[in-house]
Amino acid sequence: MPIDMNLITKVLTSLVAALVMSFAATPVVKSFAQKVGAIDHPGEERRVHSQPIPRLGGLAMFLGFLLSVVMFANITKQIQGVLLGSVVVVIVGVIDDIVPLRAWIKLIAQVIAALIAVMHGVKIEILSNPNFLSGEMYISLGFLSVPVTVIWIVAITNSVNLIDGLDGLAVGVSAISSATMLVIALLVAEGNVAIILAALAGACIGFMPYNTNPAKIFAGDTGALLLGYVLATMSIVGLFKFYAIISFAVPFLVLALPLFDTIFAFFRRLLKGRNPMSPDRGHVHHRLMDMGLTQKQAVAILYCISTVLGLSAVVLTTSGEIKAMLLVLAFVVAAVIGAFIMKTTQKERKNSCEEKTSFQADEEPEDERDLKQ
Repeated sequence: MPIDMNLITKVLTSLVAALVMSFAATPVVKSFAQKVGAIDHPGEERRVHSQPIPRLGGLAMFLGFLLSVVMFANITKQIQGVLLGSVVVVIVGVIDDIVPLRAWIKLIAQVIAALIAVMHGVKIEILSNPNFLSGEMYISLGFLSVPVTVIWIVAITNSVNLIDGLDGLAVGVSAISSATMLVIALLVAEGNVAIILAALAGACIGFMPYNTNPAKIFAGDTGALLLGYVLATMSIVGLFKFYAIISFAVPFLVLALPLFDTIFAFFRRLLKGRNPMSPDRGHVHHRLMDMGLTQKQAVAILYCISTVLGLSAVVLTTSGEIKAMLLVLAFVVAAVIGAFIMKTTQKERKNSCEEKTSFQADEEPEDERDLKQ
């Protein structure tokens, strides 16, 4: 497939513009969050930070994303729906970051945002048939397209919100997912979709320096809902298409990590007789930390998993040499992150042993010290 350099230039420009805007706007948004009281206080068991941290960081990402899309993308009817719906979820997210809202209010807002996108033509109408034994290559959803689309958008939106439990986790996983979808969009000649996903990836990357551990500001519900909503809607515009090259598994692989965590949390809470919408400390990232990993290590592992799943999705849309290169890249990424985790663990164990030795020396009785002297 010949490379369209004009498109590549537009994609890179979109990414850089969103990155710069998001990075520059974050300190301003942080100051605003402190003034309006959008602060995340520690205290709940599921929270892992030890001091108050401002929220609303998603507002900076939204400004970067919106600016880049308006400047470089072709605003079709579908994209209008995505942008209008994203405004709805951002408004709800801002309110929730300042004055916490009930779960059902946020759910209604997400359904409204999803219906706005549907009314603008963002619908899952045809799926690749997962039954390989069937003679039919595709499944037409017919009247089910609207409820299926709404469920998909709401599920992905909540999925990203649920994994937003460690510094940099939701934003990093969203950046990986948007980059994966960006590559697939380029492979199937969806240039406009690629530009929009580049804007989303750039907005995430620009925010990351402030959000990685130790975080200076959280994305909050504003950011998590925005990222989930845009990923969900753009996966419909860019992945759920009538392409033989796109398999049924591709969109699910791209968003597998947040989807798995959400499904697991839903059934875990039901089995315990709890409200499936109630928060708890049983998410994948919490379990990794309970195994003795630090925040950085847990996030690195989940980045690795998300990257490998994303590369697998890209592999399904490619053939030949590109497949081999991507598989090699996946192993390299896994090896690098594995080495990082091992090195960090060894360093922390060494520091822990040194602190323990120092503490024991300080606690040594005075008479024993005198004898040694």
